[in-house]
Amino acid sequence: MTTSITIHHGSYKGMKLDGQTFRFQSNFKPSAKGGGTVRVHNDGIVTDGGKFLTIKVPDQTAFTITKKSKAKTKSAPKSKVTQMPAGVMAFNLPAESEQVEPVSEETDEEVIARIRKRFNILHSMTKAATNGDIRAMIVSGPPGVGKSHGVELEIEKATLFDQISGKKLRAEVVKGSASAIGLYCTLYKYSDPNSVIVFDDCDSILLDDVCLNLLKGALDSGKKRKISWLSESSVLRREGVPDQFDFKGSVIFITNLKFDAMKSQKLRDHLDALQSRCHYLDLTLDTMRDKILRIKQIAQDGRDEGIGLFEDKEISEQGQDEIIKFMEDNCDRLREVSLRMAIKIADLYVSQPTEWKEFAEVTCFRPNR
Repeated sequence: MTTSITIHHGSYKGMKLDGQTFRFQSNFKPSAKGGGTVRVHNDGIVTDGGKFLTIKVPDQTAFTITKKSKAKTKSAPKSKVTQMPAGVMAFNLPAESEQVEPVSEETDEEVIARIRKRFNILHSMTKAATNGDIRAMIVSGPPGVGKSHGVELEIEKATLFDQISGKKLRAEVVKGSASAIGLYCTLYKYSDPNSVIVFDDCDSILLDDVCLNLLKGALDSGKKRKISWLSESSVLRREGVPDQFDFKGSVIFITNLKFDAMKSQKLRDHLDALQSRCHYLDLTLDTMRDKILRIKQIAQDGRDEGIGLFEDKEISEQGQDEIIKFMEDNCDRLREVSLRMAIKIADLYVSQPTEWKEFAEVTCFRPNR
């Protein structure tokens, strides 16, 4: 029994290895610049490579790992990849007899169902926060998948009556950076029961010791959640904010950080302290395939409900499918795979009906350097 890996999209020193199968050596290693690498046994397949090859891949959907049980037949020659002039590669495919046991994975329908379930939970948990039923929630997922939209939609519903009646809003969405004193003032402003503060991509407060201590006090599991600011502050005097108060509201954090994947021990300690006080909702959109299927799910659900991803652009279902197929075929070349990118490509589809793909290649693809 051996383990092999088939590369669907990948390269070694600029040479494409799409469709090639190697003996597996070590699993996917993410890169800080995006994408990642897998390590394989060369076995002479790439003639100018060493014993092992480190192959660049866009993400974990760019390869498939399988277990192979070889039949008792005469072994056939191994596949060879020969370096040809002008960067052309020649492939001599083997006629090896093997029984392949595929690694089980979710079907597209199962992935879409998983994603839909988690976003439905996101809506329900946000509504529970506006009712004061939960104290805190962390929502983790990549950018551009609709996590902020889902939360803001429920916040708008919860504050609709306040807006109509001219009352003080009981919820606020904070984006960007916040200082410790700014955080303290915001917590006081929304300290009443059923008030909600949403920190959207405001990760600086998660990395600051003073901010974290304030949040730990605000989200404590005890009956009373008292927060204090005992340092001298002209800001508090000017704003009429007391140096201590009881916080009775709820807090939602929306972040691109994946708490479980943090390597820094100091950062892990910070985030673990916060995570222990919150419901943690990982949207599980970790691969390129997940993101593409999320776009398909939004488009399909929207068609059924009349509020689709491309609804205001008057694009036919065939056109919508064509846009999503274009993204799927070029996912490793797009600057990002997200709902925002789908909308940008849809804009080109409408404005440049005959040349939208060419325009997208120029404005939405990463430079091929």
